Amino acid sequence: MKYLREGFLTQGGLMDKASKRYGFVGIILSDRGQAPAVQRILSEYGHLVCGRMGLPHLENDTLSVITLIVHADTDELGALTGKLGRISGVSVKSALSK
Repeated sequence: MKYLREGFLTQGGLMDKASKRYGFVGIILSDRGQAPAVQRILSEYGHLVCGRMGLPHLENDTLSVITLIVHADTDELGALTGKLGRISGVSVKSALSK
């Protein structure tokens, strides 16, 4: 990503640094067979992730939880959570700071 004096260049054009906010994404996998699909999406959006915590073996290996700390604008967060939410057996919730 190229940084410019007043923002940075994205695929969509110039973006003001101030439009990005910190927040979290909570991901619950009730089907661990979907973990590779989730990981592919998280890798695609890795530039947004500041931190990640995962609990992979809950409820006798039937449930996994991933929590992300992100720095993103609303469009980026919506794209990430939208892709994750379309995966069967995956539940996603998110919020950004004001």
